[in-house]
Amino acid sequence: MTHIAFGTSGWRGILCEDFTFDNVKIVIQAIADHIAMNGEQGKGVVIGCDTRFMGGRFAQEAAQVLAGAGIKAFLCKRDVPTPVISFEILRRGAAGGINFTASHNPPEYNGVKYSPSWGGPALPETTRDIERRANEMQGGICYKELSVAEAGLRGLLEHIDPKEEYLKALESKVDFDAIAKLGKIALNPLYGTGRGYLDAPLRHRNIPFVMINDRPDPYFGGHPPEPSESHIPDFISLVQQDPEIKLGLSTDGDADRFGILDSDGSFIEPNYIIALLLDYLIRSRKIEGGVARSVATSHLIDAVARKHGVPVYETPVGFKYIGELITQDKIVIGGEESAGLTIKGHVPEKDGILACFLVAEMVAREGKTVRELLDKLYNEVGRVVTRRDNLSLSPQLEAAYSAKVNAVPAEVADTKVKEVIRIDGTKLLLEDGSWMLFRKSGTEPVVRLYGEASSNERLAKVMEAGRKFILG
Repeated sequence: MTHIAFGTSGWRGILCEDFTFDNVKIVIQAIADHIAMNGEQGKGVVIGCDTRFMGGRFAQEAAQVLAGAGIKAFLCKRDVPTPVISFEILRRGAAGGINFTASHNPPEYNGVKYSPSWGGPALPETTRDIERRANEMQGGICYKELSVAEAGLRGLLEHIDPKEEYLKALESKVDFDAIAKLGKIALNPLYGTGRGYLDAPLRHRNIPFVMINDRPDPYFGGHPPEPSESHIPDFISLVQQDPEIKLGLSTDGDADRFGILDSDGSFIEPNYIIALLLDYLIRSRKIEGGVARSVATSHLIDAVARKHGVPVYETPVGFKYIGELITQDKIVIGGEESAGLTIKGHVPEKDGILACFLVAEMVAREGKTVRELLDKLYNEVGRVVTRRDNLSLSPQLEAAYSAKVNAVPAEVADTKVKEVIRIDGTKLLLEDGSWMLFRKSGTEPVVRLYGEASSNERLAKVMEAGRKFILG
């Protein structure tokens, strides 16, 4: 039997090992029971998938199990971005949404992501209830299904395409007229759900663009569908070789993460993009509110917040916590270093499509490259450089890890520890403004080491001190 456990963004597993049709049906029934417990079974559930193996079949099976439980399924006709499902939940007033995606994970993975009626990723109290119900069902048939035909006849299945309504709403959040003056743009949906979403607004306005990797491919071209520098060498080469391209925009497999290339093909870290957009939105749009970032995300954001006199909300890793603040209307923008962000008035879910277009608008209206904008921001608030490394643990180091991080030293990297934050992992704030964070993976013997400092030389020293603390 497979133990069902939800991580920061749903339940994920390897196809044919733990991610099987039987286990998926159990999880869907557990979600159905959770919805019924809340008295929301009459509102229906939006169901979608990304471009992974068997995504459409899993989505159909989910619809049949929900129909068997008397809950209507709004089944998307094609693969669909995660933020679009979030948007559709809110637009329809649905009980929630189920998306079959493993986001940026390698192609052998798939996953179930559940979003409740408020549109953001399910909070821990919700996923704990679903986990408990699913694990109690293991080993027996606990669900019934209606066929697609029968579900349709009973009014429990409706095929939908949420694309046009989402794109229409995007028009009110992005200045596409400004983007039209930018020049040629390069697009890369990484064989995922961003195709038809990244390009449609540009086609509509005859904005020049070039697009690669714009067909569905469950192998994602041989790389995990993550728009990070190491996974998009073809895209970087494209931008470098075409002097007419002003900007490169990329999304991950389910289009909730973004990747940005400057006009020279250089990759811009998501940390810096979030800080730039915070500054831009407050200056240009005069939007009021604070900013939310995860504990692992750059303090360059804090420096921008100080410049504008707005509060910073530090959250655990997981966009659900940022989504909560969006629903409470407390923040201008919320973001994570793993390339997720959303803004005030938009869905409480990370949206790579929106992020890409906001960057294009910013570059177009400011009349500067991303690097020029970043250098300008550094001159105003101070320079910050950031990095993340993965540290593999031996069985002995893994056994000693908890005791080690619970007894942190008073001094690290020749600097006193000013504060220890344990919102999520162990974060050491040093007196010179640099910091490091240790977060242990929940699925493998790996510690993620995050670090930040005011120079590359200082950052190297901070990261080496963190490495020695864990491994030495």
